[in-house]
Amino acid sequence: MLTTHSVTIQSVSELTRSIRGLLETQFSFVTVTGEISNLRKPHSGHLYFTLRDQDAQLRAVLFKQQQRYLDIRPENGQQVICRGRVSVYEPRGEYQLLIDSMEAQGEGQLQIAFEQLKIALESEGLFEQSVKKPLPFLPDKVSLITSPQGAAVHDFLRMAENRYPGLPIEIIPVRVQGEGAGAEIGKALAFLNQQRATDVIVLCRGGGSLEDLWAFNEEGLARAIYASKIPVVSAIGHEIDFTISDFVADYRAATPSAAAEAVIPDKKALQQRIRRAEYNLSSNLTRITDRYRFRVDTRKRMLGDPSLLLANFDWKLRNISSNLTFSLETQLHNRRRILHGYENSLREAGPGRILKLKERKIDELARLSRLFINRRIDKERDRLGKAAALLDMVSPLAVLGRGYSITLGGTERKAIRDSHKLAVGEEVEVILERGGFEAEITKLKHRG
Repeated sequence: MLTTHSVTIQSVSELTRSIRGLLETQFSFVTVTGEISNLRKPHSGHLYFTLRDQDAQLRAVLFKQQQRYLDIRPENGQQVICRGRVSVYEPRGEYQLLIDSMEAQGEGQLQIAFEQLKIALESEGLFEQSVKKPLPFLPDKVSLITSPQGAAVHDFLRMAENRYPGLPIEIIPVRVQGEGAGAEIGKALAFLNQQRATDVIVLCRGGGSLEDLWAFNEEGLARAIYASKIPVVSAIGHEIDFTISDFVADYRAATPSAAAEAVIPDKKALQQRIRRAEYNLSSNLTRITDRYRFRVDTRKRMLGDPSLLLANFDWKLRNISSNLTFSLETQLHNRRRILHGYENSLREAGPGRILKLKERKIDELARLSRLFINRRIDKERDRLGKAAALLDMVSPLAVLGRGYSITLGGTERKAIRDSHKLAVGEEVEVILERGGFEAEITKLKHRG
């Protein structure tokens, strides 16, 4: 850039770059409708064409990476609506439209209607995350609202069979395209909610143009999804396709296969989780049990056997209870005894009581006199008995009673104690305890 006498001189590149910056700033995002002409697709894969109407034309570029998001195939003479940015191609000094998205002219009105309905429903709170219902962890039954002939239902069923074989899946056949399809899908939703025989509902359809998917953009279906008491999963079109049903549904899946993955858990993974959980639970229980057993053993060593302590405390409690009961009973007995003493004192203060006491005293003296006399008689009788026994012990008759005998001999008939005082042929008398007899000595035996 040169400056001469306050006049700025720019190069072509500088001016072109300035124009480019101005255009990209002022026209950062535009929507243009027109007819495609001079369509070219070189080896780079980019599309170059001209957008024109009856009064003007505009060069346009659709780069290869943006073409994967198109629902239409651009052709010459086609009326389209393009969205993108205005820029300048500096080597030729030409401004052009860098296209981000493109749709057929007829779909433009549908897109406007889509945006208007989306804004209206969003303002009512139908898209709020807080009102969306959680999907069941393991449904007992899944209901598909779809066309039985579509490829989408087969993708869902194939994925479901791979993840959880044998899981009951109910197919509610409906039209998913054309006039009245949205109302038919809404009736199917209402029917399933009335029956309450399923755990989750999946709206399933393959990809297509905005017009093909329009049944899922109808307001009636959106409100039916919002009113459903059963969780609703929207699996409409491809990953880049968005419908009103996607925003209202409790969960939006990019594809039918993704919906199956979201709704149906992997049985093998669940079994593995259960086995791992069982192992962890068993290990944790063993570890916790061992830890508490160690703590109990430690406390037992410190405190002794807790059962003995409990038994000791129980014995103390019983002893205290028994002592308390005994104390109360003793106090009660003492109070009664004192009361009876007062009653007796009152009775003893009367003359009749004194007379009775004197009579009892006389009777007691008489009884003691009789007892003394009887004891004296018994004592004298005992002395007499002992004397008689002593006399009996020294009596010869007592000796005879023990099996002995007395031999009398000689002229004086005295008791014979020595065999030397006897002679053979001599007659003697033998006295027994009962009776006696006479005998003649025939033989003598001497001792000492």
